[in-house]
Amino acid sequence: MAEQYAETEFTSEEEEVTQSDKELVSFIVDHCDKWRDWRDTNYEEKWDEYERIYYGVWSAEDRTRDSERSKIISPATRQAVDNRVAETMEGFAGSGKLFEITDDGLDQDRTDVEMMQALLLEDTHNNSYINNVSSIVKLAEIYGTGVGEVLVKTEMERIPTTQPMPGEQGMAAVGVTEQEKVAVKVKPINPRNLLIDPNADAIDDSMGVAVEEYVSMYQIVQGIESGVYRKVDIEPHYEGDDLDPSHIEATTYEDDKVKIIRYYGLVPQEYLEEIEEEGEEVVDLFPDESSADRLSGLVEAIVVIANDGTLLKAERSPYMMEDRPIIAYRPEVRPGLFYGVGTVEKGYNMQKAIDAQLRSHMDSLALTTAPMMGIDATRLPRGMKFEVRPGKNILTNGNPAEILQPFKFGSTDASNYETAKGFEAMLLQATGTLDSAELVKSAAGGGQNNGMGMSLAMSAIVKKNRVAMASFQDDFIIPMVKKVAYRYMQFDPDRYPMQDFKFTTFSSIGAIAKEHEQQQLIGLMQTLGPDSPIVPILLKSIIGTSSLMNKEQLVMQLDQMSQPDPQAQEMQQQQAQLQMGLVQAQANELNARAQESAADAQEAQARAQKLMTETSLLDDKAKIDLIRTLTANINTKDKNEFDKRVKTAEMILKERTIDSNEKIVNMQMQAKQNNA
Repeated sequence: MAEQYAETEFTSEEEEVTQSDKELVSFIVDHCDKWRDWRDTNYEEKWDEYERIYYGVWSAEDRTRDSERSKIISPATRQAVDNRVAETMEGFAGSGKLFEITDDGLDQDRTDVEMMQALLLEDTHNNSYINNVSSIVKLAEIYGTGVGEVLVKTEMERIPTTQPMPGEQGMAAVGVTEQEKVAVKVKPINPRNLLIDPNADAIDDSMGVAVEEYVSMYQIVQGIESGVYRKVDIEPHYEGDDLDPSHIEATTYEDDKVKIIRYYGLVPQEYLEEIEEEGEEVVDLFPDESSADRLSGLVEAIVVIANDGTLLKAERSPYMMEDRPIIAYRPEVRPGLFYGVGTVEKGYNMQKAIDAQLRSHMDSLALTTAPMMGIDATRLPRGMKFEVRPGKNILTNGNPAEILQPFKFGSTDASNYETAKGFEAMLLQATGTLDSAELVKSAAGGGQNNGMGMSLAMSAIVKKNRVAMASFQDDFIIPMVKKVAYRYMQFDPDRYPMQDFKFTTFSSIGAIAKEHEQQQLIGLMQTLGPDSPIVPILLKSIIGTSSLMNKEQLVMQLDQMSQPDPQAQEMQQQQAQLQMGLVQAQANELNARAQESAADAQEAQARAQKLMTETSLLDDKAKIDLIRTLTANINTKDKNEFDKRVKTAEMILKERTIDSNEKIVNMQMQAKQNNA
């Protein structure tokens, strides 16, 4: 097969290997060798054991004691890892949308980011992002670090089409139309295949990062034929299983493999042939052959090397943002270090305790359940193979009761299994992945069997899930969405217009936290009652965060229910207008009656005033008549007659005045009553 690849047409047009090519390959390979040695020294043995624990593979290195015979491995760590992966993926893709984009606050036009989100969601669903991201999260929980590589490919998309046939009325031809399509994919990378500068704790802070792996020979040939790789003579080459993503398989397929190093990082500018052809000069600031001189004038580049010696591709970074297409996710970050802590490492000690307890229990069962016999070997027939099985006849030279003696080593302690279950609960607590059964036990263990204990236990888990989802969002989702969007805008500008997007992404919370919040909202709805105007809003929130298949239809139905019926609203307005008219009529009637009462009161008051005036005039007239009477027919001879008449007149006037005042008071009282 190797000879077949070597005899292809492109071998006769091989590109000449220059000195810059050799120096560039040597520069990258030397650094990758140093980085690989450092990584393997510190992490390879740990990763091997973490992998065996997760996949349940026994190894003699994992014995907890020399006399251990059982090979059982508890699935507690695998359960914890699967729970953590499920929670993370529920927050990532549980709502049906892999992510949501919010535009920056200064942008008044929201349609551009909405269009970008719709296109990204469509393309991510078509490129298996859920499966790939799930694999990256699982690698992170096992090894402590999950890595993804953003790849840009041009694919031929075949679309079924129907075209009318010329000259044929009502006839159409059925066929397939091919068109090129830009696809941006995220490829999971095992941490065993990642090389990074040990002095850095992040991808962007390192001098470079490389992905080394074995690929099939046909991929290299296709890359050379399509012009992606340089035309070089290449043959399959396999060195060992160090780059295999897993050591689970007993044998490794070694044919038609090529070792590839994809390097993304800084390289000396003078090594790139394209830079030299452009005539750019590199200014020497450091002494020749010094360490600083070898690392001066660095530029961001992409270099692909085959079999540690053949340069397939070398170019300055073609990406407009000059960012590296590598994303790393760590469930828990070690400050100052690149590799993080995963679920397997968190529960490592408890996993070893569980395995030791279970294996001790199994070894004890082997001694107490298997039949064992004490035999007098001198009294057995010569050459007899002793076995104990149902229906077997045992020949002895003498009394069998004296020759055969069954015995056993004590009894198996049943508490071993209960102790192992206790260790398993502790492992789930250490990893923060309690299941429903252990959650109830944890709530009851604090002496609170009521809802308060469950709420406290749930709140602790919800907090941990929120922190984990925030880390996953900042370390993985936001960089992934940005890199994918930038690649589409650069290589597919017709579909993705080039714009200055300043967006942030956010994911939803995990399943446990979601259920907890929904229970709280349901309790709040029961407290408010069905007639509260807030209840439809809370119900809409509960449906929106659920995983129902038809939740969009339910939300639309709720929106329609919240909007009033036009006919009912019109009838209600008519009823309101009729009610207002009735109230207005009643008010007008009351005002008219009040005005009539006021007129009657004014008339009565006028009559009273008239009577008072007439009364006062009558008094004056009476006084005048009295004066006339006093002055008429006076006897001039009698001197006291005038005085007598005056006294009599005063008494009469006084009585009339009193009567008049009483009448006035009565009329005033009557007028006040009329006014009231």
